Amino acid sequence: MQEETLNLLLRGAEEVLIKQDLIKKLQENRPLRIKAGFDPTAPDLHLGHTVLINKLKQFQDCGHEVLFLIGDFTGMIGDPTGKNVTRKPLTKDEVLVNALTYQEQVFKILDPDKTQIVFNSTWMNALSPAELIQIAAKHTVARMLERDDFSKRYKSGQAIAIHEFLYPLIQGYDSVVMRADVELGGTDQKFNLLVGRQLQEAYGQTPQIVLTMPILEGLDGVQKMSKSLNNYIGIADAPSDMFGKIMSISDDLMWRYFELLSFKSMAIINSFKEKCAINQENPRNVKFELAKEIVGRFHGGEAAGEQALQNFVARFQKGDIPEEIEEITLRTNIPTYAIANLLKDAGLTESTSEAVRMIKQGAVKIDGEKISDTKLMIKAGTNHVYQVGKRKFAKVFIESA
Repeated sequence: MQEETLNLLLRGAEEVLIKQDLIKKLQENRPLRIKAGFDPTAPDLHLGHTVLINKLKQFQDCGHEVLFLIGDFTGMIGDPTGKNVTRKPLTKDEVLVNALTYQEQVFKILDPDKTQIVFNSTWMNALSPAELIQIAAKHTVARMLERDDFSKRYKSGQAIAIHEFLYPLIQGYDSVVMRADVELGGTDQKFNLLVGRQLQEAYGQTPQIVLTMPILEGLDGVQKMSKSLNNYIGIADAPSDMFGKIMSISDDLMWRYFELLSFKSMAIINSFKEKCAINQENPRNVKFELAKEIVGRFHGGEAAGEQALQNFVARFQKGDIPEEIEEITLRTNIPTYAIANLLKDAGLTESTSEAVRMIKQGAVKIDGEKISDTKLMIKAGTNHVYQVGKRKFAKVFIESA
């Protein structure tokens, strides 16, 4: 096995349990069964989801068998990971609608001819109550309470519903049925992935390798990318929106996005980084490369990425927006921020009344687009360039307090 292949498969990984066992499996020179599960909890995938899908693609390109598991059964339980209250399960109809959308979107990255889409309802609906109890008998309450979110809720007296204990058990049992060699998941899924190892061993199988990937930060660079936090880049976003959002991330965050989202080699990425460090390259131009690649992946290839770049340049640089703009973070306890308050708090106007007056005069732009609504509400989690008059600019991120 070439070291280059191993480096590719481990690129960006947070943890591998157990690395030596993975090397041994790869040396068997057979297609490994690579599992990753996604609960269809929302209709659209974002770039945070694609961190795992990209890793599946890398395994796929190395000749391994990708099993893309849609947790239509577990989605109706509700994953308790990271939750401090019992999560509301989805209805069957909600799960089915979201699952169909997932199938359409994942093939923007994965090869449909080399990907198995499977649903865990296929085997879970066939289980009898007695068989489900037999699965439950292979794990203990004490082990469940080792899980961080369960432990915290138990110690603080918050309710833990019995069905929540079933979630990691069923996710682990999926690995038994699928005979997974490797399971991928976010770092927040480590407990569930380890349950898969334990159940496989209990059923006489070789325990799967667990490979965890980092949770991708959203546009704010702090909280994980999430639609509910409105700091996400959806893979179904329009090319111009996707390009603009990528360009809005900080230069530091750009390197993390490159490592986890780009298919460029680490040698190329490191070369970009070195040139930026010694001022041989403008980070903005490097970010252009990232934005072009991501847009092209989801919107028709290299030509689409290049067109998005041209549109961005025409919209911003030809609009005389300076390259160096002050970055400001404003915090709010509510989901939105009134535009007049935002302009005042960002120091772009002296008062809210001046802000209203400037909007009415057509002197206020957001991302180069003139606005006229004095009552406009800006969503928390967004990151835009605000302009008042010809010379006042600020890149403002609205953060939930």
